[in-house]
Amino acid sequence: MIVHSTPLKSIAMIPARYAASRFPAKLMQDLMGKPVILRTYEAVVATQLFSEVYVVTDHPKIYELIEKQGGKVIMSEGYYECGSDRIAAAAHHLEADIIVNVQGDEPFIDPQSLSSLLAVFTADASQEISLASLMYPITDPLEIESPNAVKVIVDKYSNALYFSRAPIPFPRDRTDLTYYRHKGVYAFRKAALIDFPNMPMGPLEKAEKIEAIRYLEQGYKIKMVPTAEAGIGIDVPEDLEKARAAWK
Repeated sequence: MIVHSTPLKSIAMIPARYAASRFPAKLMQDLMGKPVILRTYEAVVATQLFSEVYVVTDHPKIYELIEKQGGKVIMSEGYYECGSDRIAAAAHHLEADIIVNVQGDEPFIDPQSLSSLLAVFTADASQEISLASLMYPITDPLEIESPNAVKVIVDKYSNALYFSRAPIPFPRDRTDLTYYRHKGVYAFRKAALIDFPNMPMGPLEKAEKIEAIRYLEQGYKIKMVPTAEAGIGIDVPEDLEKARAAWK
């Protein structure tokens, strides 16, 4: 007898916090005629990979912008430590098997990378993998040393071993190492996402200030998917200028 598996329902959620310490109101900044958050929303919708795409925001300006464009938007209430907390609170009553967290400041999100993330769960018939994320190789010594660039090391099966703001692995006797930077796009099984706010923050996450470490400290498996697309995340005003030049 042939058993046909039910296709997984995948949705995308875009956390969109208005305030930002390094670049206030960055998501509402103009990117060639449209706000950054709208560019990101449209880019995710255009991939046609998701049954639904939601923006989850804490600010009426962003809410009204997405609603006016006919998009799906959820107003979040309360304080959240990170984007995963914000979308976990909003995802409780949504029907989905896989939820992909795309940052609101990623207007150049790569469709192939998102497709590769979703493929991880399609291939995981035993459901051993709780979440997947992206990484890409870096070679610039300044980027490798920078605490703003989160690095990741993996095992031979591409499962994350550790994330750090420090340069890992440490090149004690070798100079031919490959360094990978973590790109903060996550794909979760819904249950794993809903569990996130209920898990205590461990000492390693507290030290590094990297939310993915919480899953590792709790014994979850994180599959890392390599991508060649670094993209342009908009964290500071200089990034916005790079994005405007790239958009042209």
